[in-house]
Amino acid sequence: MLAAAASESASESAQQAVGFPSLFLLIVLGSLMPVVPTGALVSSAAVVGFHHKAPFTLLLVFCVAAFAAFLGDVALYWLGRRGVRSRNGSLWLRDRAPEQRLASAQRGLEQHGIAVLVVSRLVPAGRIPVMLACLLSQMHLRVFIRGDIPACLAWAGLYQAIGILGGSLFPEPWQGVALAVGLTVAISAGPSAWRRLRRP
Repeated sequence: MLAAAASESASESAQQAVGFPSLFLLIVLGSLMPVVPTGALVSSAAVVGFHHKAPFTLLLVFCVAAFAAFLGDVALYWLGRRGVRSRNGSLWLRDRAPEQRLASAQRGLEQHGIAVLVVSRLVPAGRIPVMLACLLSQMHLRVFIRGDIPACLAWAGLYQAIGILGGSLFPEPWQGVALAVGLTVAISAGPSAWRRLRRP
């Protein structure tokens, strides 16, 4: 009995030793290159943490996700600032930004300031246009960091809540992961699908 408990505990420790660094690296990578579905990663990790019932696992998932997203955002913004300061850098950014979304992000920044950063982190595909608007308005890195901290905390909390919901509805972790991934994909794809439907 004791041997089985010790073996299970060692197995969980090994999973965490591999899982948390992988989660951290993938979220940083996804923040730098928005092709990795970082929301689905956080939700899936939260499902697994919910089913493990190990103390502080969900808190660790939240902290790792928020910190990794923050580091990725700050690194991307720092690189963007260097690009904007280069010759013709802001023109290059303007040419590659979706014009309507960039204009909308710039209006939001003018009206609501850094609060827009929090909303942009929660809206699918909203982060990059707002970050571009911040870069083009020459927002200082310190100001960006002040807005990005609550944005990353809110983002990690939202996707962790989706994972906990998925984990609580099903007895098996894989079922919760499937639901959490489905929900995050629906959240991500919903706005663009809606825009396509509304387009004449």
